[in-house]
Amino acid sequence: MAIEANQIVSLEYEVRDGNTVVDSNVGGAPLVFMFGKGQIIPGLENGIINMSIGEKSDVLVKSEDAYGTHNPEAQQEVPKDQFAGIDLEVGMTLYGQGEDGGTVQVTVKEIAGENVIIDFNHPLAGKDLMFTVTINNIRDASAEEAMTGIPAENKQDDSGCCGTGGGSGCGCH
Repeated sequence: MAIEANQIVSLEYEVRDGNTVVDSNVGGAPLVFMFGKGQIIPGLENGIINMSIGEKSDVLVKSEDAYGTHNPEAQQEVPKDQFAGIDLEVGMTLYGQGEDGGTVQVTVKEIAGENVIIDFNHPLAGKDLMFTVTINNIRDASAEEAMTGIPAENKQDDSGCCGTGGGSGCGCH
């Protein structure tokens, strides 16, 4: 039976770029999200729609349905002094605030004298990814979850940390 929009899905995954594991929550807290709300990459969401609880499957997600194609123009040269206090290294990932107030992830591409070239592409942009996925649970959303789009498992408690399923370090998904 197909997973329906607005249902809460809990899954375990491992992601590979070729033979290299690039991310995994196996043995940790499951990824919990509301299906059909764009909370996970589209290719993975489309790839699990016909899966059932307990089912395990490999899902190949093409780059355009994952983190997009690599855009060679998504780079910017920035004065090195804007990174005061940071021991910059080529390849390191930095997080900043975008124009819309959201978090932006960049990679240090090159350090050239007094300037730094940063890359705004996601590190996995342009890559086809193989997800090995196990569906742990599928359930209907509560009225509050349907209204907010936030599964109860991902809701922050009063201490600012996620409730059960929030993972180590209180990092919500």
